[in-house]
Amino acid sequence: MISRTVLLYLSQQHGLKNVFSKLPGFSQVTRRFIAGENIEAAIVTIQELNKLGITATFDHLGESTTSKADADADVREYVHLLERIQSTGVDSNASVKLTQLGLDIDEQYCLENTRQIVAEAHRRGNFVRIDMEDSPKTDATLRIFKQLYHEFGNVGIVLQAYLYRTEKDLEDVLAMGARIRLCKGAYQEPPEVAFPEKADVDDNYVKLMKRLLKSGIYHGIATHDLRMIRATQEFAAAEGIGKDQYEFQMLYGVRRDLMTQLAGEGYRVRTYVPYGEFWYPYFMRRLAERPANVWFVVKNLFKG
Repeated sequence: MISRTVLLYLSQQHGLKNVFSKLPGFSQVTRRFIAGENIEAAIVTIQELNKLGITATFDHLGESTTSKADADADVREYVHLLERIQSTGVDSNASVKLTQLGLDIDEQYCLENTRQIVAEAHRRGNFVRIDMEDSPKTDATLRIFKQLYHEFGNVGIVLQAYLYRTEKDLEDVLAMGARIRLCKGAYQEPPEVAFPEKADVDDNYVKLMKRLLKSGIYHGIATHDLRMIRATQEFAAAEGIGKDQYEFQMLYGVRRDLMTQLAGEGYRVRTYVPYGEFWYPYFMRRLAERPANVWFVVKNLFKG
C-alpha cells in the first residue's frame, strides 16, 4: 500500500491534478469526498445531512493563495456562502484556511480579509472556524484568530494533537473562553515539532480531549478513529458530561455509517463539507489519513 509520506508529498504536486482527472472513474471517486464544485451543490448535500440529524461546516476549497485577486474572490465567495446558509436555512457554519485568504501574501491583508468573513457571520448570527495548516503557519494563524475572537467572539480555532506545542496553545485558547476543534493533524511535519509515532499522537489526543471536555466550553472532537470516539464517550459518561455539551466532527465521505450511528444515539455530529474546484491537495490528504480511503480509490477508479 502506498505510504502516508508519499501521499502527502503528492498532495503538494498540484500539476498532477490534471493527470488524475483524466483517469476513467476518477470523478466518481472524488464525489465521495467533495460535495460538488459550487455552493448550490454543497447546499443540497448539507440538506440531506441535516435530514439525518447531522449539522455541517462549509469549506470552500483553496489554500496557498499567492494572488490578491484570488484571495479577494474567496472573501466574496464566503460572504455569499453565509448569505446562502441563512436564506436556505441549512444548519451549517463555515470553515476557512488563512493561506486561502492571503496569509502567504501579507498577514495584515489576511487579517482584514478574514475579518470581513467573521463580521458577516456575526451579522447573520453564524460562526466561523479557522482551520490550522502546517506548523510554519501556526503562530500567525493563532494571532489572527485571537484578534478576531476579541473583536467578534463568533470564531473558533483548530488545534492539532500531533504537535508538541498544542498543549500550551490549548490552555491559552481555553483561557480566552473560545471553542476548539481538536484533530490529530494531516500535514507532514518533522520530528522536531510533531510526534512521529501514531501511538504518541493518540495518547496526546486523548489527554487533550479530556481537558477540553472538562473546560465547560462547547468543543468539537474531530476524529474517525473509533478508539478515540469510545474514549471520548467513556470519559464524558464518567464525568457526567452530557451529549449536548460537545460534538463529534468528521469529514464528508468518511465513515458516514459512524456519523449516522452517533447521531441516532443522540450525540451531536457535525460534518466538514468541502466544495469547489481546488480539490486536489485536500483529496490527497484524505487518502493519506486513512488507508481504507486508498483501497476505495483502487476499487472504484476503473468503474467509469
